[in-house]
Amino acid sequence: MQLAQDTDLDGYLIAPDPAAARLTRPVQGHDQTGAPVDLSVVEERPLTIFLNAQEIVTAMTIGDYPDYLALGFLRNQGMLTADDEITGVDYDEELDTIVVRTARTTNHEDKLKKKTRTSGCAVGTVFGDMMEGLDDVRLPPTPVRTSWLYALAARINRTPSLYLQAGAIHGTVLCQGDQPLVYMEDVGRHNAVDKIAGWMMANDVTADDKILYTTGRLTSEMVIKTAMMGIPVLASRSGFTAWGVEIAQQVGLTLIGRMRGQRFVCLSGETRLIRDIDPATVPDEGRKSGRKGART
Repeated sequence: MQLAQDTDLDGYLIAPDPAAARLTRPVQGHDQTGAPVDLSVVEERPLTIFLNAQEIVTAMTIGDYPDYLALGFLRNQGMLTADDEITGVDYDEELDTIVVRTARTTNHEDKLKKKTRTSGCAVGTVFGDMMEGLDDVRLPPTPVRTSWLYALAARINRTPSLYLQAGAIHGTVLCQGDQPLVYMEDVGRHNAVDKIAGWMMANDVTADDKILYTTGRLTSEMVIKTAMMGIPVLASRSGFTAWGVEIAQQVGLTLIGRMRGQRFVCLSGETRLIRDIDPATVPDEGRKSGRKGART
């Protein structure tokens, strides 16, 4: 299989492509007055991921970047290591399967028996010993300028996306400073994060100077995946869960949520924020901006 090709669009290395084939489907319906309406709705389809000869999981996904999704999922679950030699990534579109092959022999029968149902959309699944792997994680104390956060939020929220076209989807963006680099979308925010992880793994991208922006809640799963990827900053328009905050404080993750207009809340890593801009100079969103609450 040919790996997904990156494109340069407005400074992004990968940006959403709302017009891409197979990601949405036209559907006819009626509005509250009974008038006919035409809508584009997001497609979702199963993708079964194999590691060598072993079936690992079937994920519901929009179907783009299956290579990055598979690599990132396996990496975030600890089934692939940073020094693993990937000998092949084979995607069969007709069978909705993808096989990641490694030079070493793998067997995760015991790990597959330990699954934790997560709070993520589209039936997110995390394997139990991921939490054990956090014991040795300590993220670098990377400083974060508040001017970067405001610039990223404004840029990302204006980027053409499947969410703006069809809704019912989550986005995750890998950023560096005030520049968004890779913007992935999927029906589950965990899938979008895994695509980012897969892209980083495939391209040997370092994590210690990166920021991860997500449109969804800052749950334990999101914090764990960000920490395991080595990214020191996680930000969102949405809110927090208590366990997510606790884990962020444990591993030294800067955790910022409720980013809307001039406002945000930092619940972990406050000492790393460099407040280099007056919030009063940032345009406020106002109560009617965006599609409030749709992505939580």
